[in-house]
Parts: sequence; C-alpha cells; structure tokens
Amino acid sequence: MAEQVLKVAIISFTDNGLEIAKTLQNEFYRSKVFTTREVEETKDIKQIDSVKELMEASFQKYDAWLFIGALGICVRSIASVIEDKKTDPAVVNIDDQGKFAQSVLSGHIGKANELTAQISRILQATSVVSTSSDLQDLWSLDMLAEQYGWAQKCNTELNVIISLFVNRKPIALVLKVKDKGTEFLEKTCPDFVTIYYSLDAVVTEKHEALLYVGYELIQLDLPTLAFHPKCIALGSGCSKDIEPELFEKILCEELQKQQVAIESVMAIGSADIKAEEQAYLDIVAKLDIPLITYNGDELNSIDVANPSEVVKKKVGVYGVSEASSALIANESEWLVEKTKVNTDSGKKFTYAISLVSDFARKPSIAIVGAGSGDPDLLTLKGRAILEVADCILYAGSLVPEELTHMAKEGALVRNSASMTLEEQIDIIDDYYAQGKKIVRLHSGDPSIYGAVQEQMTIFDAKGYDYYIVPGISSFQAAAAYLKSEFTIPEVAQTIILTRGEGNTPTPEHENIADMAKLRATMCIFLSVGIAKKVQGELLEHYPPETPLAVLYRVSWKDEQVWTGKLTELTQIIKENKLTRTVLIVVGEAVGARKNRSWLYDDKWHHIFRKKEKLVK
Repeated sequence: MAEQVLKVAIISFTDNGLEIAKTLQNEFYRSKVFTTREVEETKDIKQIDSVKELMEASFQKYDAWLFIGALGICVRSIASVIEDKKTDPAVVNIDDQGKFAQSVLSGHIGKANELTAQISRILQATSVVSTSSDLQDLWSLDMLAEQYGWAQKCNTELNVIISLFVNRKPIALVLKVKDKGTEFLEKTCPDFVTIYYSLDAVVTEKHEALLYVGYELIQLDLPTLAFHPKCIALGSGCSKDIEPELFEKILCEELQKQQVAIESVMAIGSADIKAEEQAYLDIVAKLDIPLITYNGDELNSIDVANPSEVVKKKVGVYGVSEASSALIANESEWLVEKTKVNTDSGKKFTYAISLVSDFARKPSIAIVGAGSGDPDLLTLKGRAILEVADCILYAGSLVPEELTHMAKEGALVRNSASMTLEEQIDIIDDYYAQGKKIVRLHSGDPSIYGAVQEQMTIFDAKGYDYYIVPGISSFQAAAAYLKSEFTIPEVAQTIILTRGEGNTPTPEHENIADMAKLRATMCIFLSVGIAKKVQGELLEHYPPETPLAVLYRVSWKDEQVWTGKLTELTQIIKENKLTRTVLIVVGEAVGARKNRSWLYDDKWHHIFRKKEKLVK
C-alpha cells in the first residue's frame, strides 16, 4: 500500500499521545486525528466521545488505524468490528511515550508490519512484530502472489501451509519458470526448503508441503500452494462465429488436459481477421488479458511445426495458432503444438501453447577470458557476465580471486584448481539443469593455453549452449609493461606464441629451434621449468645479444619483470627461483624504438590520405 494513498486514522487518549498523533499526521497526509482529549477541532483533528461508536461507523473506511495508548484499549476497541484478515484494515498500537510501535492486526495483507517499521523510524521507537514469518525472516506466503503479480491456488486451507512453513517443516519448492519473484525465492531460500526445477524431481515423501511457481496444474495429495505467473501465450484459429460459451468451456477443458493453468495465460493470439471474433473478445475480457492479432506477413514469418496447405489457401498463411503463440512468446518452440478441436455444434478451432521466452529457464555457459591478472583489464562484457552469473568456476592458480568479488550475492564461486574435469562438469551439469547462468573463468584469453577444448567437447556431446568471451592475454600485458610494439617494421613482423617441450610433447614441426629460424618476436608460455633447454634451442638462431624479458605474473599486484639478453635467461630464472606463471619474450622488438612505420610516412598514400592533398 503506497504511503501517498494510505488513508490513516489516528486515535489518542492522552495529552502526550495527542502530540505523537500530530507528529504522525505530518507523515501521512491523508490522515485524520481522533482524540478523547479536549482539543480545538480542525478539519483533520476531531474530538470524540465514544471510541466504540467511531469504530462501528468508520473502522472499514480507513486503510490503517493507529492507536496511541495502552494496548488493551486498542484490542477492546476493535474486537467487535473485526471481520476478515483479507479485508480488515491495518492496526498499529503505539504507547503514549512513543517508545514502542506494535503491529496488532492485518500484519501482511493490511501491511501493518510495514507500517509498524515505518512508524518506528519516524518516532525512533522499538518495532514490535509478532508475525512468525517476519520474526524468522521468512517469506510471507500470503503476500507473494500480490507482490509479484501471480495468481494463487491452494489445495487446502492456506493457513495449513503457512503453519507448516513457519514451523520449519520440510517443504518442496518447484520453480518451473523464472522471473523476479523466483529469483527472490532462490536468493532467500531457508534451509528447510528444498528447491526443485521440475515436478518430476520432487521426492514427495520427504516433504510435508509443496510450493510451486509455474504454469502447470498440480494434482498431488501433498498440501500445495501454487503460484501461476502470466507466462503462457495461447494462439488460436477458429470457425467464424463460433459460440463464445462453447468455445470457453471446451478451451478450459483442453487446458486441463494439457495440465496448463488458465491463470497463466498472458494473451491470446490469432489472425487479424479474427480481431472481432466474439468468442475471443469474451474470453480475453473475462481473463483480463489482451487479444493480439497479426497480419499474414507476420504469421508467415514463423516456421510453424504443422503447416497447413488448406489454411494457406483459405487465409493465406500456413498456420495461425502456432504462429501467433510463437510471436507473442518470442519463442520458436511450443509446449503444445497445433491441436484441432471439434465442438458439438460442428464449429472447429485450433490452439497452440508457448512459454513466453522471458520466463523460460534457459541455461547458458560463458567461457570468459579473465585477462592477464589486473581486474581492470577484464573486458566490459566479461565483467557484465560475471556480475549476473549464478555459478562461477575459476582457475584459482591463474586467476586472481579478486576478480570473483564482482559476483552477485548468492552466486556459487568455486576455485577449480583442485578439481578434476569431471568434478567441474558435475557442478556445471547441476546448474545447467536449473537453467542458470554459468561462467568458466580462464586466465588471459581462452584461446591461448586455455584448456577449453576438452570442456567444449563435453558441452557439444551434452548439447549444451555455450559461448566464449575473449580476454587480454599475458603477452599483450607484457608488451604494455615493456612499452614495446612486438611488430617493428623491417625488424619483426611476426609474433609467435608457443611453449617448450616438457612433460607435454609438442608437434614435431613446432619445436622451438625450428621456429627460432624466423627470429620473430617469440612469446614462450609454460616453459620456466625447462628454461635451459629453451635457451639452447633459441641460441641456435637468435644472436646471443637478442633482447630478452622474463615476466612473472605480469599485471598482477605482485608482478616482477627482468630484462636482459638471451644468454641471461637461465641465470635470471635460477637467481630469482622462478617456477611457474612466467612468460618469456625474446626478439629485437623488445624495447625497440627504431624503424618508423610507413603507415604515417608522408610518402605513403592510401584511401584516407590521398596523394593530391599532399602536393604543394
């Protein structure tokens, strides 16, 4: 209930209480003060003789009643006029010293609990709320539907399920779809609630009640509270002038057969020629949803699952029900493909059902390049993906833990350094099945010694959707640190990214000695343990004085860099006891400042700098 529209009645019984009442009146502009004390009356302050008469005449006319005085007076005053918690106004009691504000009636639906917290802030009073779910910081089950715009169905008394819930009995929660409400439930799930993502997965004997968010009709003996978001697009075509009552009756029966709650239908779609079909107009009015119609070109833009040549000849499209449901849902698949229905009157109609794409639990796997180490060198796209990920697996020995600090609250963040590939895949499988966003965070750029090929092979075999986000490699960070361009005109026009042959063999045509013949800028990864061998192979073709850089964790906070000449490689590594996370760069381009590029020479002409413009 928004504060600006709240209609509030304030009752005081003492002089000090009257001052508190006036303070509260300033905070609730649609408020009126009633008092048993003598007072100069105004439009908004009234003196009363009988609280009982006031309650009988006006209790249901206000959204909230604030009693300032003893709690007993408050309780006796409202006892005879209370009707139903779904319709009764909020009642809050404040002592006449303003020390305590207590929620008395309609804590959830009437928003008395929220009002109590607001008043406690205004008066700097202690808030007293006795609602069990609030005290335990649990969900208010009777408020979730209103809060998130869901329809609600219960196969037993709602209070039965609320009682089980606040007493922390084992509860199953099925999240068939996703929206803001399900994200809230996932983030704040208490330890006695087990989350499932399909009804089939629920082990009913382990639970005393079921909470459900989705479009399915639930038929279980278990006490069940089902929430139905408007997430279903229903497409339909029909015979002209089909009987509205008959259409509604049979459509409801069909939805029951398909185990789809009619409360979840967000819109009905059809062809433009059906825009005035009374059966459609009546049912959308009853359900308070829109009728959305499309022209032939729009309907034919969808590759329907069951095209009909008959329909094409009659109305110029291959399908109405499937195409219109797909257009509304922005989805190319159907929960229920075109289904034909014959009515007793001889009239016919078809329908198809799609889940609106925004509600679909579509998982994703992003293989993200973490960059060279400095969190500021993570790409903007990589950062955005990390911030919304539900699960982050990062190579802890190669990726700074600081990068995971941008993960959202509640995300699973695990260091994969001690895991086998199979253990990592087990976690990914679990989150993929839940329709979650998964990030595999790799050092540098995933395309360079990223060990992603084996993962992608598994993803392909499982049919998982995944994508790669490039990152800044350590060789690029090295060039930045060294203030070097690794391609210098007439000196080095090739960069070789490679590693020496240690425990892991290299292809015989890619040994360092052979590549050294090019005398290109060579960036050597994963080879610090065989530095002596690498140095010998390089010296077969590079001059002994060739510039060299040895970079340890370049761009990390503890980075260290040594420069010298090729003959000093082994000495640098031995003296500094380097064992891993080292990049070796060798070549004339390291630190070079000679040889001007032709690109900006005044004798070099191209599409952006025409020759004639330079003639004086």
